[in-house]
Amino acid sequence: MSYKTIVVHLDTSRHAHARLEMALQLAKHFGAHLVGVFAVFNPDPRAFYVMAGSAEYFAAQDHLRLERSGALERLFHAELKRAELAGEWVAVDQAANLTVPHRGHYADLVIAGQEDPHDPESYVGDYFSESLVMSAGRPVLLAPYAANAAAPGGHVMVCWDGSREATRVVHDALPFMRTARLTTIVSVNGEPGQSRVRIPGADIATVIARHGIRVEVKNLDLPAGRAVGDMLLSQANTLGADLLVMGAYGHARWQELVMGGATRTILKSMTLPVLMSH
Repeated sequence: MSYKTIVVHLDTSRHAHARLEMALQLAKHFGAHLVGVFAVFNPDPRAFYVMAGSAEYFAAQDHLRLERSGALERLFHAELKRAELAGEWVAVDQAANLTVPHRGHYADLVIAGQEDPHDPESYVGDYFSESLVMSAGRPVLLAPYAANAAAPGGHVMVCWDGSREATRVVHDALPFMRTARLTTIVSVNGEPGQSRVRIPGADIATVIARHGIRVEVKNLDLPAGRAVGDMLLSQANTLGADLLVMGAYGHARWQELVMGGATRTILKSMTLPVLMSH
């Protein structure tokens, strides 16, 4: 398995260029067809007509976005040509929470960005990252807003808890692990000091190693009062990993999307690219 079709979500945020650069590097690395899906948040213009001057503001903002999208589209095609890659540009007017996951159904990998609370243009819909991971049906690579990370995959850290979601993402991440210099399987024990017959993660490490992948296993005890998500991010920093791989736990509840604690922490506080599957 490899990633032969990659979809990257693009918008008018200040992080769009870095995300495009990451997507181009990965498309080149895997020999993939790259699809740029441009989708932004589009409020109903009728909502602005009730406030004096708001209609003019909406029109000006819409014009600015058109200029930015045009510049980004030209850059997309120019970079494809420079890198000698095949690809296509798709601009959508519908809600990003619906259209980007739909496009992801026809891809091997989806690339998107973490919402930046300091950049309003990075908002494209409520719980966009969570909805994308839960509904795309494909692995989603999320780029953190805090750093313009280069294409990841030199040292892969896999968060392993034996769950269905973790099993799914391990196999979805094999293309990254095959070309990485090292993959580290990290398990976190919820009960410090508990004796175990077998090191957690050892079995899945054996499966991964059969693919010719260099793999190591680390088993950590969770200190009292420490959140699993925070510990995983700290461990990734300690290891010098440039890609975090983890299964996303969550489910839909009436008018609400509920994510697991570690998943929620990683999505909010990621400091490196994160590959997630559900």
